[in-house]
Amino acid sequence: MASTTTQETATTGLHLEDMAPREIVAELDKYVVGQALAKRAVAIALRNRWRRQQLPEEIAEEIAPKNILMIGPTGVGKTEISRRLARLARAPFLKVEASKFTEVGYVGRDVESMIRDLTEIAFSMVKEEMRDAVLEAARRQAEDRLVELLVPAPRIPGIGLSEHRETDGEERHEGLRETREKFRERLRAGKLDDKEVEVETEEGSFPSLEMFTPQGVEEVGFNIKDMLPGMFNRRRRQKVKVSDAREILTQQEADKLIDRQQVAREARQRVEQGGIIFLDEIDKVAGREGGRGPDVSREGVQRDLLPIVEGTTVSTKYGMVRTDHVLFFAAGAFHVSKPSDLIPELQGRFPIRVELNALSENDFVRILTEPETALTKQYAALLSTEGLKLIFTDDAVAEVARLAVEVNSQTENIGARRLATLMERLLDEVSFEAPDMEGVELTIDGEYVRRTLSDIVRDHDLSRYVL
Repeated sequence: MASTTTQETATTGLHLEDMAPREIVAELDKYVVGQALAKRAVAIALRNRWRRQQLPEEIAEEIAPKNILMIGPTGVGKTEISRRLARLARAPFLKVEASKFTEVGYVGRDVESMIRDLTEIAFSMVKEEMRDAVLEAARRQAEDRLVELLVPAPRIPGIGLSEHRETDGEERHEGLRETREKFRERLRAGKLDDKEVEVETEEGSFPSLEMFTPQGVEEVGFNIKDMLPGMFNRRRRQKVKVSDAREILTQQEADKLIDRQQVAREARQRVEQGGIIFLDEIDKVAGREGGRGPDVSREGVQRDLLPIVEGTTVSTKYGMVRTDHVLFFAAGAFHVSKPSDLIPELQGRFPIRVELNALSENDFVRILTEPETALTKQYAALLSTEGLKLIFTDDAVAEVARLAVEVNSQTENIGARRLATLMERLLDEVSFEAPDMEGVELTIDGEYVRRTLSDIVRDHDLSRYVL
């Protein structure tokens, strides 16, 4: 997802300068069917973020993000809208279930861990971008090291093992230089890929440190390897093929060219100005005082969430991160509870509320055919790798959509996720036999769908377990 095409990318992390809200919605339409109000709301929220960044700093600081509360049943596109929006913005994005957090004093994760996780994601994004930027230089340096490994310099006569080195003047070793150039040509041609060389690598795993804090058991934000390099920075030599050595050395050289402090600064900036957190299952922590047993900490979790959403400073291993301008999307079905069950202070921090509609049979038909990543296209692409051409007729798609609505009404309504279970069951036999069907063109029609799925759908008890 990360890109390094412009310097502006590395400073803001957002790529929406030329996209109006209408164009953002059009982009979301490629992946999510319906839910126009939700798409409109998130597009405006993201565009407002870009607008804020164009303002003078003293004004921009005062403009709070317009957090959104999405209300709707499961499987209607709440998570997908947020996830696609984050990809479109190329912003650090974290999806987390509100129900996984517990009130301070109870065993469980504290709410600040979501900011630490988001910063970790941003650090990885920035590091990957910077690695791409220095990749060519790293490859050249890795090639030089690889050539030196393939054609090591001769030891100077009369000097001990501990003192041997390459002579400084190329004139004294013209033959070595010519030999290395010949090996370089063969290396670039791939003729030495199967030859083995000995490279030095670092041990990949280091102990992590956890400690008990007032918020629960949390991983300490320090890298023990950096704190005690003499104890944990162990290196070992191993023999690998040249093709593998090239990747190892390129990675090492790229890491040398990247300034870790700069990556950390940029990651913090990305989180503070472009971070997006999707708080799922917010309805599971909706509740007022008076709860008992497992519900006792519901309001406590809300009160712990409040400063994060309002804006606070969180300590991470990459430095202090402010959450004043992190954009929050909260979502919940609110079957049992209702948005007004959230504490008033938290309600006020989600000024935009959008209700997502339950999906109809026509929506299911569109989901199966219209998006660029529609299920029918996914299965056709998967089975094409076996040489099998899979074709879905219109009546087959319509029948799958009809059965999805029927099963959802008879059992638990899981929205569009029902389509995945039906499609998997529908193509179970085909997927199993596909390796023996190379060159075959298979048409899935309505009759095939009814014959394959009707018995399971008709048996309510069986459909509860199979579908």
